[in-house]
Amino acid sequence: MSSVQRQASSGSDGSAVDDKKRKKMLSNRESARRSRMKKQKHVEELTVEISRLQMSNNQIQQSIDCQGQSLQRESIEQTIVEFSGVFDENFGNMAEMHHDSLLNPWQLPYSTQPITASSADMFLDWP
Repeated sequence: MSSVQRQASSGSDGSAVDDKKRKKMLSNRESARRSRMKKQKHVEELTVEISRLQMSNNQIQQSIDCQGQSLQRESIEQTIVEFSGVFDENFGNMAEMHHDSLLNPWQLPYSTQPITASSADMFLDWP
């Protein structure tokens, strides 16, 4: 009878081992499924974060471009102001003289001495 009990106990032991294996296998499958779900959720969160960062980068790039254009415009304006100052210092009087002679052609830009009658007679007596 002892051999029958061994067979019965080993049969029930085998069934218990099979149950443990099956439970372990199901537990592993469930754990793997949870791991995949967690990984998928993480990937989705990273995708959303990538989109947000790309939008932020685009806004920053646009701001930098606008500021660069503004600085370039200001630099050009400053160069024009500086050049105008240097030009006025060096050529301001010439421009005024030229401007006056164009607007008033009957007025000479230099002073003239009137010729008197006595000076004119001086050339008549010359041999």
